[in-house]
Amino acid sequence: MLVRAFVPAHITAFFVPRFNDDPLRAGSLGAGINLDKGTNIFASIETGTLERHIHVAFNGEPVKREEAVISYSVAERLVPEGFIGEVEVWQYFDFPNGYGFGNSAGGALGTALALSYRFGGTWLRAAQTAHEAEVRHRGGLGDVIAQLAGGIEVRVKAGGPGIGVVDNLFFGDYKVLVVPLGKLSTREVLDGDVVKAIEAEGSKALEKLLAEPTPERMMALARDFAEKTGLLNGEVLELARELDKVISTPSSMIMLGKGLFALVRGEEVESIKAILADLEVPYDIVEIYEGKPRVERWFEGGSK
Repeated sequence: MLVRAFVPAHITAFFVPRFNDDPLRAGSLGAGINLDKGTNIFASIETGTLERHIHVAFNGEPVKREEAVISYSVAERLVPEGFIGEVEVWQYFDFPNGYGFGNSAGGALGTALALSYRFGGTWLRAAQTAHEAEVRHRGGLGDVIAQLAGGIEVRVKAGGPGIGVVDNLFFGDYKVLVVPLGKLSTREVLDGDVVKAIEAEGSKALEKLLAEPTPERMMALARDFAEKTGLLNGEVLELARELDKVISTPSSMIMLGKGLFALVRGEEVESIKAILADLEVPYDIVEIYEGKPRVERWFEGGSK
């Protein structure tokens, strides 16, 4: 059987980490945006072999366990102990790994959904398994529950699926500009001294957003958060200031990646393209993804 799943890429605008010894109670507060590009997962499950094997591949290339420990741990939990056969999980990413698009969570959640579709389970149990793996292996804290919610999400209570609480903003006709420039290590940031500033500024931003819950307010608060924590600086900050000249709401930093994102309207696109072409930086303009991730049985030539 071949099962296909899609999980939207997720950009965090601002956040407050909440650590807990129980992975399902660990998570984050904050806000972010789900994109209509992300992670496509194909899970091939075949019987008829003499042994049980699980393999994971990124963008067509097989990866060792230590290079995909989160996805392997999800698969090993959800493939029944008594199953004898070949399980291959192929993950294809629309955005580079490590750039702040929630690829780790997308791979974990997509793997969990595809295997639960085949072996039995529920959406909640699949999502909890993905979240627990993310937390235990320091992949992230809030992406899984955010990707499960879709749209422009606001995490108002920390925790994994079934414990955390997520709300959504109305957003009209905005598209999302993304400018992916490089990697930042989530683990290194969360282990660093900047966490205290993140907790203080993120809490203020969330309180202000809940008092005025609009996409425009979220972007202004995200920019303020990025600058006050010191995460947005140098050349990336200069680029943000250039973009701000041609868009109606502030751009901000992708958390956590070396890059920018912004909410843009159709009439602003040509001016944006001109600036970014002159600066010779990569970019994409994508739709906001609404609703839950998708999972279905897949057949060659299309789904059914």
